Amino acid sequence: MRIGVMFLALLLAGCAGDDNDRPAPIRERRSGPITLNRPTPRETQQCFADLSRERVRYSPLPDRDFGSGCIVTGAVELLDIGVPVTNLKSMRCPLARTFTAWVRFAVAPAAKQILGSELVRVESFGTYSCRGIIGGGGQSGARMSEHGLGNAVDVGGFVLADGRRIRVETGWRSGDPAVRQFFEVIHNSACKRFRTVLGPDYNAAHYNHLHLDMGRGPFCA
Repeated sequence: MRIGVMFLALLLAGCAGDDNDRPAPIRERRSGPITLNRPTPRETQQCFADLSRERVRYSPLPDRDFGSGCIVTGAVELLDIGVPVTNLKSMRCPLARTFTAWVRFAVAPAAKQILGSELVRVESFGTYSCRGIIGGGGQSGARMSEHGLGNAVDVGGFVLADGRRIRVETGWRSGDPAVRQFFEVIHNSACKRFRTVLGPDYNAAHYNHLHLDMGRGPFCA
């Protein structure tokens, strides 16, 4: 069992092999993305319906092939989940659905109950980014990052109604036990929702954010 866990950790190394010193050299097509005209799968249609039922404002996006293996399908742009979120680009619908539920039913309640103030903004480092996983040694054949599939989001911090900005970088090991408890609670909740969750305890590359994705896993660190 221990060998299996170690192997999975290596497989996921660096933001599921994502964020480390530098991403593998994978680039979008210079001529721009190609729109893929094909039927919307039933599971994607159901995901859209789930977002609508939960009163999430979103815009469906066309399936696109950006080149070099960066393909984003069944994606949406989240417009309003009840709390403003910065820097969101296209993200696959299941990720958007899970992220929305995490913010609404884990982060917001934890902010109120543990920190004593309403959550008013989530600060993300973004979603889609065409790049390979770290660990490929700069090889052009490196495995694709979940970010390159619009299947990952990095969260750097939260802003509260009382003006406090609770950042992963400074709050993860904060001297304030309430802030540490807040991060412990939302991290544990994320691990139950997303396939992969990586934070500052995973490696130095994650000192300032939580990486959340719906790809390989389950893995929580």
